Order: sequence, then C-alpha cells, then structure tokens
Amino acid sequence: MQVMSEIEVKATLAELGARVRAWRARRGMTRKALATDSGLSERFLADVESGKGNVSINSLEAAARALNISILDLMQDALRPALARVQGLLGRLDDTQLDQAYALLGSTFGLSESSGREARIALIGLRGAGKSTLGLQLATERGVPFVELDREIEREAGTSMNEILLLHGQAGYRRYERRALFRIAEDHAAGVVMTTGGSIVSERETFDLLQSRFYCVWLKASPEEHMARVVAQGDMRPFDSTRGATSEAMEDLRRILASREALYARADAVVDTAARTLKQSLKDLERAVPQVASN
Repeated sequence: MQVMSEIEVKATLAELGARVRAWRARRGMTRKALATDSGLSERFLADVESGKGNVSINSLEAAARALNISILDLMQDALRPALARVQGLLGRLDDTQLDQAYALLGSTFGLSESSGREARIALIGLRGAGKSTLGLQLATERGVPFVELDREIEREAGTSMNEILLLHGQAGYRRYERRALFRIAEDHAAGVVMTTGGSIVSERETFDLLQSRFYCVWLKASPEEHMARVVAQGDMRPFDSTRGATSEAMEDLRRILASREALYARADAVVDTAARTLKQSLKDLERAVPQVASN
C-alpha cells in the first residue's frame, strides 16, 4: 500500500480547498452562508479553503450538499468508465465544438427540448447588468409577457426567497427553480422574456435546462459598472452586506464574475452594456435576439 508523502497531502488539501472556494464563488455564496447551510463553522471552512483543514468525508459531504453538488462533483472522481471515455474525448474540444457536440448529442438521442426556444428569451448575467429594465422593454417591443424567474420561484414555493433558503437551503431552492423553469416554458410556448438570477449558470443541470428551452443572452458589464448599479439599487446580494461598497466587496464581485465568465459565455448571444445608454443597449439586445415572426 502506497502512503502519500507530507508534500502530496498538502498539495491535495490545497487543491481540495481551491475547489471548495471555486464552487462557492460560482454559487455566489459567502463563507458565512455556506457555514449556515452546511452546519460547519466559518473557521473550519476558512481552514479548508486555505488548504489547512483536517477534512473528513462527512464534512466534505455536508459542504457539497450545501453547495447543491455531489461529493463526486467536488472530488471530480469515480466517473463511470463509459462516461470517462466520453469525457476524455470532449476534453479535446474547444468551447465552440463543445456547444456543437451538446446539440448533436441532444438531437441524436432525443434529449433536446429546443422546440420554440427562440421565442423564449432568457437574460443571464450578474446583478446590475440591466436585465430587469431591458427585459421589460424588450418584452414590450416583442408583445410578449415579461417574467422574473426569482418571483416565479417564490410563487412555486409559496414563500419568499429568504424563507426558501432558510428552510430548504441551496438544494431546495434549485428544485423550485427547475420546477419554475419547466412551468414558464410550458405556459409561454408562444413567447416570453425572462430574467434569471446571476448564479443559475453555476448549476449544471439547471443551466442545461435553461439553454434547452430558452434562447439565452448574456448581459455583461464591467465590474465597476456592476457595482455602481447594484449600490444604486440598494441591494448588495450576493456580496457580504457587512462590507458595503468597499474594495473587499469589489474583490468579491471580480471573483464571482471570473468564476462564471466561461459559463455566461455559453449563451446564444452576448450584449455588452458597458458605457452604453439604455436606448443603445436596447437596440443591441433587439439585434441579438431572433426576430419575432410577423402574422
């Protein structure tokens, strides 16, 4: 039996800590929120993320559950042999080829639910990109309903977002989120414009569902503009509210954006609202989405 050296153990713990930290950033969760949902202490999580924690399987499972992933997702191990072979092939593809492979697999094996998706527009991106303002105006221009996914999740659960997270955690929230997505796609087959939460892209199955049923547009802006707009709105989610608009809060925003950028880039179209007026951004958005068929 081969025993890991002290150097190998330290490297493994450092890698594990980096994975926990990356998943937390993708979810847009503060360490305090992860501690609350997992039942682990903030001090312990800080040690884990810095590669110093004495980590047990139980604590890893608790952290993974709070992040709404499996412990296998966290460890990136134990794939089925056939799936591992497929993943090996896919790992050789660039992002454009991966999107093509995704569409091909869906159509070949009957896994795609893309019928009518171009009539259903979903706006993704961080808070402060203009999703609600532009989404409402785009819906008016297209003559279709405008819905906010967060409000539909609350409707699905029969309670507020805060209560959903308090009572059910991230895993429960994501279940209601998927139910709401299915319902919106079915109720608005003829067309809709929908805004989504910024972290939806970090939930693989949910984002796949979103992309299969909706035409996704990433509304992006610079970190500075995101922060300025969020502060103007008086809502610092998903940042630590005790920090305010400080350099630390800006660093949180940059880290979240960096961890999700490649995921946001999977959208069907990208509209950069940086240094653009509302009127200019609306025109850009209108050009980016499929045209409404005339009667």
